[in-house]
Amino acid sequence: MSKRVAFHTLGCKVNYFESEGVWEKFSAAGYERVNFTDFADVYVINTCSVTNSGDRKSRQFIRRAVRQNPDAVVCVMGCFSQMQPEATTSIEGVDIVLGTSGRDGLVALVEEFQKSRQPINIVSDITKERAFESLAVSKFENRKRGILKIQDGCNNFCTFCIIPWARGRVRSEAPERVLEQARELVANGHVEIVLTGIHTGAYGEDFDDYTFADLLMELVEIDGLMRLRISSIEVAELTNEVLAVLASDKVAKHLHIPLQSGSDAILKAMNRKYNIVEFEDNIERIRKALPKVSITTDIIVGFPGETAEMFAQSLAAVKRIGFSELHVFPYSVRNGTLAAKMLHQIPENVKGMRVSEMLAVNEQLGEIYAAQFDGDVFDVIVEKVKDGYGFGHASNYLQIKFPVGADFAESIVRVKMTKAGYPLCEGVII
Repeated sequence: MSKRVAFHTLGCKVNYFESEGVWEKFSAAGYERVNFTDFADVYVINTCSVTNSGDRKSRQFIRRAVRQNPDAVVCVMGCFSQMQPEATTSIEGVDIVLGTSGRDGLVALVEEFQKSRQPINIVSDITKERAFESLAVSKFENRKRGILKIQDGCNNFCTFCIIPWARGRVRSEAPERVLEQARELVANGHVEIVLTGIHTGAYGEDFDDYTFADLLMELVEIDGLMRLRISSIEVAELTNEVLAVLASDKVAKHLHIPLQSGSDAILKAMNRKYNIVEFEDNIERIRKALPKVSITTDIIVGFPGETAEMFAQSLAAVKRIGFSELHVFPYSVRNGTLAAKMLHQIPENVKGMRVSEMLAVNEQLGEIYAAQFDGDVFDVIVEKVKDGYGFGHASNYLQIKFPVGADFAESIVRVKMTKAGYPLCEGVII
């Protein structure tokens, strides 16, 4: 009977990529993958610690794995175990604890534990790590969009964020390894690749003579790659050299650029590296280089000290900039950050009202952006088929649904938009 392993991943695209990389190690060792709710010989929980809620959910899934099979080897990795290794080890039934490094050796650690039956904890100080841990993923099952992690760590130290302590300093994957993995993903049927990292646009900061723009230039030359997408990037990292590559037909005309707040006072309290005028000037420069580009953003409302006037400044800024979509978050206290100790924490009911107001603006912005493309034709990568409709995203990240036949099996289609809308547009295959 084959050995069975089950994964549960919390958090971001980076965690998802890393879980898939670890799974490929288990697959090579002869393991069968089963659902997390199934009986398994090994459970791997890839944890998140970006919020206190992430910590709580991580503990819940660890305990669930222990309950499902008390005799299984329970392995915990990721940001929660990196930040709280002792607390993780103390959960009854946990056998192996890693942080945000050493994941490439997990199969060997499982074998070691099975022989010794002694708990293993290999969490080390990630802030001292200077090497990029390469976890290759050759294929994402049943997906046309592949994810490629090119970078780890962050040097920004925003006051609301624990991630620099959980992930360490900026480390970049070797360019030749990125290109090798990208070619393998394309060879395995992934027509779109999403570049991701903890601070994706910081790729190459730790190299002497190779930049993010250099990497993009090489990636767009890969035969068979239809679309390259950047998961998230800071506004200052969109240099003129990067923008020149982004003008390529192969690069998605969508950029996710975190703003976080439209108030200079709050941006300063967050330790963001720009003010609102600088941000808007950069957006204007980007739009000159990439007309009609979709720009989405993150907005935190209810940050400590945010007055009604400061919130109004944020509302005005997002309208003025004209984002195509907002990802809106109420500020969440994260223990261990500077913001958690700040005075004038905002009551939860006030945060809730501000989230609602911001989301109402998001609806308007989404509809305004989509309306300019009514009647246009797009290449759409088909992500799912359900109830007689195909669903997928255009290059500019507009989601479109279109009628398809029962035997439909295409990967890419040309779709004419017949009805603009938000969050979903409608179209027909041409």
